[in-house]
Amino acid sequence: MKKWSHKILRICLFGGCLVIASPLGFSADAKKSTNLSDNWHKVNSAQGKCTVSFPTSAEHVSEKMKIDEEGTELQYDAYVSASGADTVFMFLVAQYPEFVDEDFAQMTLEAFLNGVLSSNASEAQLLFADLVLVQGHEGLDFFIRTGPNYFKGRALMVKSQLYLLAMECKVSDYDEKHYDAFVNSFLLKH
Repeated sequence: MKKWSHKILRICLFGGCLVIASPLGFSADAKKSTNLSDNWHKVNSAQGKCTVSFPTSAEHVSEKMKIDEEGTELQYDAYVSASGADTVFMFLVAQYPEFVDEDFAQMTLEAFLNGVLSSNASEAQLLFADLVLVQGHEGLDFFIRTGPNYFKGRALMVKSQLYLLAMECKVSDYDEKHYDAFVNSFLLKH
């Protein structure tokens, strides 16, 4: 399960890098928060200027990747938490170059989703994708089935930062309440 999670993180980053042009406009209301269990672990991301809570403690990875031939780098921080044998929660903050315009958020989110889907084109089945408004910023809620696994998440752009909150699990282990609690625990600090 962890190999797939790291593969998804890289694909998500490259998918978002593909598009930095042509704004489109649409938004919807985000869901209201769900109460968390007292034993969840809160992560304070200094880079992302936000907090998010996981059902178990999260491992942190930070990396820089070159995204073009000119040497432009993308910095990302990822937090991964295993909940049970076949469920993984992940949170990613990617800092794109400052020239990325927030007006291109929807286009970047669509490129991100297309990158995820094309990584497993033969197996990936998009169950839904909806544009949402999350704390005043454009986001994308999505739900994908790949063989025996679900990959459900929320991605959003805030200025030149991409945020991804996602849960990957076996279809038989899917828990909507835990997913809702995880994504709705995300809070930007302005």
